[in-house]
This record gives sequence, C-alpha cells and structure tokens, in this order.
Amino acid sequence: MANLYEKDAYAWALEQAALLRTGKLDQIDSQNIAEEIESMGKSERRALIGQLARLLMHRLKWDHQPERRSRSWQLTIVDAREKSLRLLKDSPSLKSSLEALLDDAYEDARRAAAIETELEIDTFPEQRLYHANELLSPSDDELPEKH
Repeated sequence: MANLYEKDAYAWALEQAALLRTGKLDQIDSQNIAEEIESMGKSERRALIGQLARLLMHRLKWDHQPERRSRSWQLTIVDAREKSLRLLKDSPSLKSSLEALLDDAYEDARRAAAIETELEIDTFPEQRLYHANELLSPSDDELPEKH
C-alpha cells in the first residue's frame, strides 16, 4: 500500500477513500493518511500566510508611496482580503492564531515591499501597525485609509 502511495498518490488517495467508505479500516494506510491530513492543515496555514503577506505588502506600498497608488494596488488589497477571509471561513480554527500569522506574514511583506518600491527596508516599520480587524474588515472595494 505504501508502495502505491510513493508511485501514484492520486490512485492511492482514491483507494484509501474507497476503503474508508466501505469500512475496511484494517486495510487502510493509516500512517500515510495521517501524514496527508497533517500536510493539508499546514497547507491551509501557509496559504493564509501567503495571502496575508500579499495584503500587508500592498498596504505598505499604499501607505508609503501615495503618489504611486493605483487601481491595481486597490484591487490586490481587496482580492487578498477576500481570499484571506475565505481561507478563514474554510478553516475557522486559524482565527485563534491570526495575529501570530500576521506577524509571520509581515516580515515577508516588509521585505517584498522594500524590493518592489526600491525603498530601504528601514522605511517600513519593524513592527506591524495593522491589526487583523482593520485589515480584514470588508470595505466594498473602498480605498484603505492612509495609516
């Protein structure tokens, strides 16, 4: 069974699902199923951090280069917010660690904003100034306020 897992993960997944549905629990590949479930959870966490970093990066650019603000930046902010909210809806247990996830995302966002804007990284605050409720409150495409 583990051999199929290594050769064809898709076929293995279908086989495992069929075994679970038919109650043949003595035949399932429990070790690899557990690994896949853990990996799925980590993937959701990483996806949320990625969207939060994208949201934070564009907020930093928005706030530190007002002369370059564009509809594209606005749309990216709205899109990253909506995708973050969707991920939180699908995995509500991530809400309990949202501020910590934002902290993880912020350093990536700060570095990316410095590269994209060609400003020194010290231009951007070392500590995140944006709070989760401010970043994720739906605003019907309105422009974020200058922070």
